[in-house]
Amino acid sequence: MCGRYALALRPSQIRQLLEDDDMPVWDAPPDPNDGADDEDGGGGGGGGSGGGGGEDASSPQQQQPRQSYNFAPGYNGIVYRADVPDFGAGPHRGHGEDGSNKPAAASPARKGSEAASGGEVRYKLQAMKWGLIPFWTKHNPNYAGLLKTINCRDDSLAAGGGMWSTMKARKRCIVVAQGFYEWLKVGKERVPYYTRRKDGKLLCMAGLWDCVQYEGDQHKTYTYSIITTDSNKQLKFLHDRMPVILEPGSEDLRTWLDPARFEWSAELQSLLRPFAGELEVYAVSKDVNKAGGVSSPSFIIPVASRENKSNIANFFASAPSPVKEKKELQLQPKHDGGVAAAAAAQGVSAPEEETKPAETDAAAKDKEKPAKPSGPKRPAELGPINSDEQPPAKKQATPASSKTISATKNSIKSPNKSKPKASAGTQKITKFFAAK
Repeated sequence: MCGRYALALRPSQIRQLLEDDDMPVWDAPPDPNDGADDEDGGGGGGGGSGGGGGEDASSPQQQQPRQSYNFAPGYNGIVYRADVPDFGAGPHRGHGEDGSNKPAAASPARKGSEAASGGEVRYKLQAMKWGLIPFWTKHNPNYAGLLKTINCRDDSLAAGGGMWSTMKARKRCIVVAQGFYEWLKVGKERVPYYTRRKDGKLLCMAGLWDCVQYEGDQHKTYTYSIITTDSNKQLKFLHDRMPVILEPGSEDLRTWLDPARFEWSAELQSLLRPFAGELEVYAVSKDVNKAGGVSSPSFIIPVASRENKSNIANFFASAPSPVKEKKELQLQPKHDGGVAAAAAAQGVSAPEEETKPAETDAAAKDKEKPAKPSGPKRPAELGPINSDEQPPAKKQATPASSKTISATKNSIKSPNKSKPKASAGTQKITKFFAAK
C-alpha cells in the first residue's frame, strides 16, 4: 500500500519537470503567494478557461495544492489528467455534472474544448484531495471513511462491477510524487523507509479520480486514489504491495490517460504491474511517524548519510583529531628570515646584537629537522661527538641539584637512632645463642 508520500515542489516546478519528459501541461494551479487570487486560482476546478469540462472558473471554492515532505491522506495533491468533463471521458452515461441518472449527450463544453484545440487532447495539472469520494456520496465522510479509499488494488479493478467501475473506465489519472514511505516492523518498532526513483525523476503513480457535490453544497470536491500492485524484488522485504509506477512520457502512460479509451479492457489492466526500473530504498528519520502536519527536508535524507546531522556517528567522524593537529604543527618548518635578512633586503645594516656567525649548510639543515626525543645524555668529560664540526661545549656551573623524594623508594638511609639498652631479662632470644 501507499499511505504517505513526499511532494514538496511548487506546481510550476512540477510542470517544468513533466514537460522535460515530453508530458505537455495545458493548465496548472498557480504557485502559492505568487500574487494570484486564491479564490480563482484554478486549483480545484481546472482554473483557467475551459478547464474541468465547463465548471465555473470564478467559483469561490478552489482546492489549493499542498507541498509537504510528509504528505498524508486528506491533503490536496497534484494530479495529471486529460482535460475531460467532471463525468469523465466518453459520452455522458447517466451521472454528470447535474447528478442525474438519465442518459445524456456529450457535454457542449467538452465539444467546445475539443474544437478550440482542433480535436487534440489536452492535459492539465489539478489539485485534488487524497482519498477518493465517489460521485454518488451525499454527505462529506469522516476521516476514517476517507482512509478506506486512499488506495485501490489492481485485482479489484480486474473484477467486473464494484465501486471502481466508472472511475477505471473514464477517470484515470497520474498522481505525482517525489517518493513514498513504507514502514518495516522491527520488534515493537516501526522503521520508516523512503522509496524514490534512482534517476531522480518524479514518480508517476497510476490513479483514479472523481468529482462529488454534496447535498446543500454549491462547491465541487475533486478526490483521487492511488492504484497498488504486487511489490517488485526491491520492495518485497518491506511490504507485499507497492504503487503502480509508469515511466514519464512513455507509451504506457499515454495509453493509461487516453480519453478515447473509455471502456475498461485487458490492455489497460496489463499496465498495472510491478515497477521494472531501479529504485532507491533506505531508512529515514522516525520523525516521519509524527502526526500533525510535521514536514522537513530531513525526512527524505538517509539515516546513514553524511548529510544527516542527527546521526551521532557523523558528528564524531567530522571532529578533527587534536593529536594530529599538534603533530602537524610540530612538523611545520619555520620560515623566519630574521632581522638580518630583512635589513639586507632594504640595504640597511643590521644591529650588532642581531649579528650571528654564519651557519654551515649542514647545521642549517639540522635546525630544520624536527626535534628528536632526547636519549641518555653523553657524559661531559667525553667531549663532543665530532670535535671538527662542533665547538667545544662550554662548561656551565651546575646548580646544586635538589634531590626529589621518590614515592616508592628512599635512596637516603635514615639516621641511626639510639635505642635504649634492654635489660638482661628482656633481651632477644638470638642474643643468648650468639653468646655461646
